[in-house]
Amino acid sequence: MTNPAPEEVKLLTFHLGKESFCLDVMTVRELRTWSAPTPVPHAPSYLSGVINLRGTILPVVDLAARLGLPAMAIDERHVIIVVDSAGQSAGLIVEAVNTIRPVSRDLLEALPPVARGKGEDCLAALALVGDQMVRVIDLSAILANRRVDLA
Repeated sequence: MTNPAPEEVKLLTFHLGKESFCLDVMTVRELRTWSAPTPVPHAPSYLSGVINLRGTILPVVDLAARLGLPAMAIDERHVIIVVDSAGQSAGLIVEAVNTIRPVSRDLLEALPPVARGKGEDCLAALALVGDQMVRVIDLSAILANRRVDLA
């Protein structure tokens, strides 16, 4: 009896400065060219603002700020990844989108407890693929505190 092939997950890879991250492609709704968000008063520091996405107000998260990485100078070269997780939609500002990469689920491992910290709580998994460390974003953690009281 042969063992079934390990299940693969397709990951969308992208850059934040010199750092490389990825998301499960099943959470990605679309990629948008840069459009400056409208700021929202009293919003968390990582919330850049909101954009109008075909009649829907969409919060836009500066992903580098959300992960505690050094600030990026955001310009028209940046991309907004529109994502959906558990019915919550948001845009994530990233520097550049690279490719879709299939990775065996067997290679994905939880972040070691000693490595957990401010930004690492937003990572779902790590994997060594070839000679590259793959860091998978935990989208539910990224979006957990994004609600803004507009009333």
